[in-house]
Amino acid sequence: MIKEHFGMKIAVYPGTFDPVTNGHLDIIHRSAKVFDKLIVAVLNNTSKNPLFTVEERTDLLRKVTSDLPNVEIDSFRDLLINYMKQKDAHLIVRGLRAVSDFEYELQMASTNRKLDENFETFFMTSTPQYSYLSSSIVKEIARFHGPVNDLVPEVVEKALLVKYADVIL
Repeated sequence: MIKEHFGMKIAVYPGTFDPVTNGHLDIIHRSAKVFDKLIVAVLNNTSKNPLFTVEERTDLLRKVTSDLPNVEIDSFRDLLINYMKQKDAHLIVRGLRAVSDFEYELQMASTNRKLDENFETFFMTSTPQYSYLSSSIVKEIARFHGPVNDLVPEVVEKALLVKYADVIL
């Protein structure tokens, strides 16, 4: 039904991915099985002060998704709806870790539908082993030189070590 209504199933998974975690990767891998094409779109949010630049985040995402031929990594600095129109995509993927995520995500999905009713949001629940995981938690642990090897891919762990190498406790 989705394919008939929208044509090729192109979905966008937007986020800051600062940094990409194993939880994000779980959603990416599972979404890549559902949609013909998945665009992981790194938001260049000027209201946040990210640890990694947009270029670093997109580079890390490219490295950790290189085994997924239908996944494209991109970045944007606009309303999500405007970006999706540029990409000819009509499906938004959002991950839900807990009930607390749902309230915010429902508000965003409703806002996007208000802006343009031709867009649908698909909520994908986290695998239980990642339900607590966030980029903020990863950065906090890494900042204090704690182990993050079970939370992020190895390339991200190394990037975090470099970022926090000069942090003196």
